[in-house]
Amino acid sequence: MTLADGIWQQIFNYDDYGELLALVRNSLIAGVALGLIGGLAGVFVIMRDLPFAVHGISELSFAGASAALLLEVNVVAGSIVGSIVAAGAIGVLGARARDRNSAIGILMPFGLGLGVLFLALYKGRAANKFGLLTGQIVAVDTPQMTWLLGTSAVVLVALAVMWRPLTFASADPDVAEARGVPVRGLSFAFMIVLGLAVALSVQVVGALLVLTLVVTPAAAAARVTASPVLLPLLSVLFAVVSIEGGILLALGSSIPISPYVTTISFTLYAVCRLAGSYRTRRWGSRRTAPQPA
Repeated sequence: MTLADGIWQQIFNYDDYGELLALVRNSLIAGVALGLIGGLAGVFVIMRDLPFAVHGISELSFAGASAALLLEVNVVAGSIVGSIVAAGAIGVLGARARDRNSAIGILMPFGLGLGVLFLALYKGRAANKFGLLTGQIVAVDTPQMTWLLGTSAVVLVALAVMWRPLTFASADPDVAEARGVPVRGLSFAFMIVLGLAVALSVQVVGALLVLTLVVTPAAAAARVTASPVLLPLLSVLFAVVSIEGGILLALGSSIPISPYVTTISFTLYAVCRLAGSYRTRRWGSRRTAPQPA
């Protein structure tokens, strides 16, 4: 066997695929839930220019999950606690974009340092450590599934309640505030909801690549539509396709799930970007074409 064949076998190997598929049943169900909340939350992440905040929250989520791993308690719960602490701190310290980015820049290395410390103290399986950074596909057991689905339901209800006023506040905060919309309160509430969404995403794609579920699908959808209905629908579709496709591809290999999810997500974004650019050029040429007399 050549080196190329060995690498290919590591990336794509579908021996006994049917038996392995039963091992990721919980992960496939969790993937649908994560794609749903990641796609919906991502719409407001793009509208409010918060990708950097997502990355900052993921670092403290990683620290919380690492602490839970060290203490041998529920890792999802630890991840959620870390994310809520980060989201609350960003919401309080960073009302303005400039202040917010400074607060995130301070929190990120602190959270990453704590996470590294806890993992260094942890003497268990190395795969558990690596999974917090790059994701795992067979790590969603029944207790974690309960946490995932329960927290996903909370996120969905919260987004449904605040969707319309949050959309208004995100599109034009000054006008929204003048009309009595509680812009600051909505901003803080959304940061908490975003923290929950990030914490759940960390469980599958890992802390390093959580942006691929919470940012990239919505950014891809925004390239092809501005419709308030189609945008969240496409964002959710892209997120679900990315994570479910990543799980199914990673199952037939010895490679972590993250490269597959990120590749699918990036491919969708690239296609949408090309489609959006083509549509813009075509529409522009129609507008500039000479009109018949």
